[in-house]
Amino acid sequence: MRWGSLIVPVLLAVADALLVNGVTFGLELNVSLAAAAALLVRRRLPALVFLITLPGILIGYVWFAPMIALYTVALLRPNRRLLGISALLLAAAHFIPWPVSDFEPTAYRENTLTLIDACVTSVGPIALGLLVRTRGELAARIEDLTRSRRHADELLAEQVLSTERARLAREMHDVVAHQVSLISLQAGAVQISAEDAKAREGARTIRELSVRTLDELRHMVGILRAAGGDHEELTPQPRLADLPRLIELSALNVSFETDGATRRPAHPEAVERAAFRIVQEALTNVRKHAPGARVTVRVNDAQAAGPEATDGPGEAHEAAHGAAQTAAKGAAQSAAEDAAQKAEETRGLRVEVRNGPPDASAVAPGLPGGGHGLVGLRERAQLLGGTLEAGPTEEGGFVVRADFPKTPRVTGTA
Repeated sequence: MRWGSLIVPVLLAVADALLVNGVTFGLELNVSLAAAAALLVRRRLPALVFLITLPGILIGYVWFAPMIALYTVALLRPNRRLLGISALLLAAAHFIPWPVSDFEPTAYRENTLTLIDACVTSVGPIALGLLVRTRGELAARIEDLTRSRRHADELLAEQVLSTERARLAREMHDVVAHQVSLISLQAGAVQISAEDAKAREGARTIRELSVRTLDELRHMVGILRAAGGDHEELTPQPRLADLPRLIELSALNVSFETDGATRRPAHPEAVERAAFRIVQEALTNVRKHAPGARVTVRVNDAQAAGPEATDGPGEAHEAAHGAAQTAAKGAAQSAAEDAAQKAEETRGLRVEVRNGPPDASAVAPGLPGGGHGLVGLRERAQLLGGTLEAGPTEEGGFVVRADFPKTPRVTGTA
């Protein structure tokens, strides 16, 4: 369409020149064809092209080229003074005959008709150009208004969501916090009155878990009331260093294995928080569905599974070893250091929770569940650019495995 709107007027002007002046080259045909060819650059130099086309209507008696050029001037350069001068020039070129000596002042009727024709020829393209320009401006304004209205609708939806979020926060605080507080009070009473040391220890654990649950509940209520804005965390969030305490309070037979990833602050906070929640949810599922099962929790540094990791640690060491064989000792040592550094930069985090079959003699706690825990964990891992796999094992147990990249995709909302 762009090339068509550029070429079609030129073809019309050429056809006009050939029909009026014939196919024999001469002054009339030459100036007419030059006017038609000038239309190719009318969008870049509309005023200059209009001036070039004036000899075409004065000498060659062609209409299309100067009218199209004047239309372009009105469309792209809507200056009143420029349009007025252009209209006068086109009317004069149309009214004055060529050669000028052929002009007859006493031919009043013919001169009047020619003058009217010249005025229509000059005013028509200007009116059409201004009309098209105004239509384009109106379309742009309508689009801006539509965009503004869409933005206002989004703001209204966010306001409604904020109100609903605040209502949900109040409900959580009024219902859940009250029940958990009662559990904490009852556990404190049992801790004081119980004579058995094991019962007191269990009551102390229940009370501690209740207090931590209330802390996290207050944190979530604060986030819900914040209406989704960028606010600082109200309380310190759990990280990998808190996993040993979580496992200790889980009341499960858990074997914890790590290569030191929980003691090194080498991973982003969002990744460590997601890893903690994955272990927490997996232990909760074991408590629900596999009571009495043995559980193994592994948290290790692992090669990041993602587009960021292009070379694995083994490939990096092989590259360093090859460099050592083909280069001098100093160059080999530098290559080895670079390979080790590259392997460290691409190293991510792997979290695995594996449990065996449930103990037949253990009693299931009958805890409620909605079946959305693993779905939420998988979404959390994908939000950070990682992956999460979960499924049964050949031994009759279950395994949850998550891999996170060294650099997460986002770090603020996971």
